[in-house]
Amino acid sequence: MRAADPYGYLLVHFVEDRAGHGERVHLSLSEGDDPLRWRRLRGGEPVLESRRGTTGVRDPHLVRRPDGAGFHLVATDLRVWRPEGPDWEEFGRHGSRDVVVWDSPDLLSWSPPRHVTVAPPNAGMAWAPEVFYDQDTGVFVVHFAAALYAEDDPLHEGEIVPRIMTTTTRDLRGFTPPEPYLELPGGVIDMTVVRAGGEVHRFAKQGDDAPGSWQVFHQVGASFFHPAFRTLATGLGQGFGPAVEGPLVFPTHDGSRWYLWVDQYGRSPQGYRALTTTDIASGEWEPVPDGELQLPANTKHGAVLPLLRGEWKGLARL
Repeated sequence: MRAADPYGYLLVHFVEDRAGHGERVHLSLSEGDDPLRWRRLRGGEPVLESRRGTTGVRDPHLVRRPDGAGFHLVATDLRVWRPEGPDWEEFGRHGSRDVVVWDSPDLLSWSPPRHVTVAPPNAGMAWAPEVFYDQDTGVFVVHFAAALYAEDDPLHEGEIVPRIMTTTTRDLRGFTPPEPYLELPGGVIDMTVVRAGGEVHRFAKQGDDAPGSWQVFHQVGASFFHPAFRTLATGLGQGFGPAVEGPLVFPTHDGSRWYLWVDQYGRSPQGYRALTTTDIASGEWEPVPDGELQLPANTKHGAVLPLLRGEWKGLARL
């Protein structure tokens, strides 16, 4: 067994905590090579935090550099459970246009956080950023949800309709101007993207108020920027409760199985529920039986990174 052998999984996430401050970056590690059994590292204490901007960090996403030079983590600059309480109208109209970025060579040591403005001046926020390495163009694509307001609406009083925006970068320091990427009636948030079988699969959440809303849906296209994606599935995870969002998707190391987790927020306790398939191209997802996903309650919106054995062993010591 070599340190470079595939082994284990890392989950980056935040914790829903109305009374404390769980809106920081937490790490959970798979029990061995089992993608359904997890424990929080550092005794459940956060690993990363930001004291700038809103001082909250939600929806973290972790990506491995294709050149093997380390990792990048991006997150939403948003604190919902602040002393004065949540105000989603304010968050969607006058929220932070920044994302929070960390770099790491080894998943153990991390750079200080930096705030990068990615959304345009007429945006109300920048939510749930993720990083996708686009091998077709050789750049990182950072995508996020933002509501855009008309130039003659400087107070952002119009309807809050989020869409997916993209910007590209080679180093997560310099970014191209943001461009609209995906728009749907009622809005769309929480997109995540994976490559499988030479195609690009994207998952996102359509707004609840849209007539016939797709809710969490699964589409496939030839490449990230391909103009035509086919819809493979809609309403994913609806059986878990009245409200789900924040999909994350990852394969097992041998590629024989894929997992789709959705963040259930309509019932207490909140947190992830899992679906699975042996053929991601089919769009046919089956719920993982109750009790098989062993994950602490209130583990919220994040991402799973398949690890190498040496990485897993290093993290297991935390």
